[in-house]
Amino acid sequence: MEYAHEFIAPVEVPRAVNPLLQHLPDTYVSETNKLGSVWSELQDHQLEFRPHARSSSIRQILAHQILSERRFFAEFIGWEEPPVESLLPTGERPPVQAYVDRVVALARARLPALAREEEKFWLDEVPFFDVTRQRIWVFWRRVLHTAHHRAQVGICLRLLEDRVPPTYGPTADVSWTGADPTNTLDAARRAGA
Repeated sequence: MEYAHEFIAPVEVPRAVNPLLQHLPDTYVSETNKLGSVWSELQDHQLEFRPHARSSSIRQILAHQILSERRFFAEFIGWEEPPVESLLPTGERPPVQAYVDRVVALARARLPALAREEEKFWLDEVPFFDVTRQRIWVFWRRVLHTAHHRAQVGICLRLLEDRVPPTYGPTADVSWTGADPTNTLDAARRAGA
């Protein structure tokens, strides 16, 4: 599958010191590219939209994504991260592209650490809020957290009657020859070799 936007190219993904852990930088880049793709569909005037009075605005979701990702990697994984004051785009009402540029730049800077850590590092247990978990678990929780916020923005795009880009396959707005979504019993019955 090819996406309209590629923010971090495959050639930029460093090789993990342990090939068994290559899925960490690969997945992080893939998810960052998907996030950037969904965010890029937004228009600046939509950033204050909220689907319900008690919901976060789109701008709040984008800011939370950037801030919470830093917290996951700094507090729970234990890496050096940029100062909090430098995370968000500057200005009173930054444009969409500023958020996209920022989340991609921060992700790109994390890639060397994702590639250099050995198995023991990832299997070590660390505090995570009020529990203790392996770092590898925390990493995957981060990926799921990002997917959750990407879906929130996707729903907002749909409610705003804008295009929702593909992330794992075709959408109601974007398909291609050879797309094979699993929407039927026959598709779900298929078995591999």
